[in-house]
Amino acid sequence: MSTEHHLVVPRTARYHQLGAPSAATRRVWFVCHGYGQLAAYFIRHFAALAAADPGLVVVAPEGLSRFYLHGHQGRVGASWMTRDDRQHEINDQIGFLNQLAGHVLGRCPAGVPVTVLGFSQGTATAGRWLVRAPFRPAHLVLWAGTFPPDTDPAATGQLVSGLPITLVVGDHDEYLTPAAVAQQQAQLQQLGALLTVHTFAGGHALNQEIIAQLGYAETS
Repeated sequence: MSTEHHLVVPRTARYHQLGAPSAATRRVWFVCHGYGQLAAYFIRHFAALAAADPGLVVVAPEGLSRFYLHGHQGRVGASWMTRDDRQHEINDQIGFLNQLAGHVLGRCPAGVPVTVLGFSQGTATAGRWLVRAPFRPAHLVLWAGTFPPDTDPAATGQLVSGLPITLVVGDHDEYLTPAAVAQQQAQLQQLGALLTVHTFAGGHALNQEIIAQLGYAETS
């Protein structure tokens, strides 16, 4: 019988960025894509937001596991994790995101406000990251997904209490039911989150109007 072992190895992670972190940076967004997406395409949804605000830097990290979306060739997507070797994949992604945050925020003014947006599978990634991140975000956006239920309860409570959190969901989202949204809303409010809910006409997707509203609200 074989025995399973693990070895920590260096590897190269990828991210895409709009704007350049500097002393002129006034806010930073980290945006975590969904299952099967790539950072290069996901970040395009935030291009208008970045273009309208020279003080904004948008950073889109990419999941560490890439795969062919259909068969053995063609389009490639990325995933944050699967159920296989789950905890090690979570640890790897959190290590990547913490190192990336240090790299970006270290070039910005101290205390620059940080928004973290997770879409679909990226909502779980964002939640797991933030309970172990070395900074506290100014705003968390959970879009077409929910906060992961498997984080440490004490760390989750410390993060969520008093934190502005926005839930965004399309009114025809095929994966997130109204009951699931209501349950998530109740759980986050019970933990003391400063909760806002946005809905839009659409499915399991981003929406430019809502992105613009979120960006404007932070500067108004």
